[in-house]
Amino acid sequence: MKFSIQEQIAAYEARRATASARMVEIMEASAEKGATLDTAEQEEFDGLQDDLKAIDGHIQRLKSIESQTLRSATPIIVTDPNSASAVRGGGVQVGPARSVQVQRNLPKGTAFTRYAIALMRSQGNLMQAVEVARGWHDSTPEVETVLRAAVAAGTTTDPAWAAPLVDYANMTGEFIELLRPETIMGQINGFRRVPFNIKMPAQVSGSSASWVGEGAPKPVSALAFNTVTLGFSKAAGIVVMTDELVRFSNPSAEAIVQRDMIATIAQFLDIQFIDPAIAAVVGIHPASITNGAPNIPASGITADDLRTDVLTLFAMFVQANMSVRGAYWIMDPIMAMAIGMMTNALGQAEYPTINMNGGTFFGLPVVVSSNVPHHPAGADPVADPATTMIVLMLPSEILLADDGGVALDASREASLQLDSAPVAGATQLVSLWQNNMIALRAERFINWQRRRAQAVAYISGARYGGVVIPAPLQDGTEDETDRNRDDGLVTNTRS
Repeated sequence: MKFSIQEQIAAYEARRATASARMVEIMEASAEKGATLDTAEQEEFDGLQDDLKAIDGHIQRLKSIESQTLRSATPIIVTDPNSASAVRGGGVQVGPARSVQVQRNLPKGTAFTRYAIALMRSQGNLMQAVEVARGWHDSTPEVETVLRAAVAAGTTTDPAWAAPLVDYANMTGEFIELLRPETIMGQINGFRRVPFNIKMPAQVSGSSASWVGEGAPKPVSALAFNTVTLGFSKAAGIVVMTDELVRFSNPSAEAIVQRDMIATIAQFLDIQFIDPAIAAVVGIHPASITNGAPNIPASGITADDLRTDVLTLFAMFVQANMSVRGAYWIMDPIMAMAIGMMTNALGQAEYPTINMNGGTFFGLPVVVSSNVPHHPAGADPVADPATTMIVLMLPSEILLADDGGVALDASREASLQLDSAPVAGATQLVSLWQNNMIALRAERFINWQRRRAQAVAYISGARYGGVVIPAPLQDGTEDETDRNRDDGLVTNTRS
């Protein structure tokens, strides 16, 4: 193997350091014994001394060659940074041009989380938030940049005043990138992306055709259209944290803040997106994609029953002249695991490609989420067992408007209802200032709508395999409240 001059110099310097350390070790051992070196030690010491002289001479010669090489080197010139090759001075081709990128080792979303913590520690005061962000300048300088830009208003005379907007977009983009895999929508590709407040035509009836004889008139049919507009819908949440958690910020506290922001937004959006009980409220929020969608009750719990019900869902799409190509299944992870565990009379898996992490089912990808709605068991679990739903949806027929960002603000002086379902005019309010707490408010603009009513269909009352569907913990239960208080996180409120 051929080594470069620099590698050879480094190797000989390492040998020199080893020899020098051994010489010191020999002399120290002799001093401890209070005696001069014996014959073997003298020979070893003198041999090491001779090696050092030889190594020093060789290093000097290598450095001389290195200096000559540097003086005779020609610079590499990249005439076009977008080109696939570079040339050395004199026009000699030296290979493809490569861009060098330096990436930090911080987890994704750290900058956005620190931005949120800075707002909370400063109680919403942007100038104080800038000072807080100084502590992270070496690792996440964009946090300080964005906060400074918020303090100093932009002017048309400063050509670089909008540059911090790029940093904020990058920070929120990282956070949304972390959030998407935790949501149902984030695991599905192929939504029909549309802007807010733009009218779009939607076809409500198709044309017709028929056989025509020679010389006979051809049939004429009219297409019926209406318009669809996705207005602004805002999902907002408030997270209340103790002052101690925010003040003693460290990687552990950052992880708690980040985890809760992701979990809070993901759970809320999933429920709003998939729960059939969520109806549209004009000017406030959209209906879920399953609200008013065609559905069938599960015909039983066996594998044969499941096949019958799946065939019925597929028939619904075919009857509406819609292909299921590109469609997705959405179901609870326990339901997916129960389906994957079904076996035939020979003990072979009926559906080996599906498990609690997803997979495929009848050739279509499966998205699992614990936020898929459950029907809890009644007073008689045998007569009224707990069930869930299985959804089949075609994302290309779902309109989705999303600004792709999250807006944050913080306060310590507000009085809040510590309730996940706040009501207007409530009198039982908690003072954040009195209780040493800080509230962080997050807002995201997002809206969706089925383009065609038949784009979604689902099976209700599913309990295939006889699985017992456990009811998920909801906000406000003792277990979750205790966990949140242990973390210094008091409560979540969402609207």
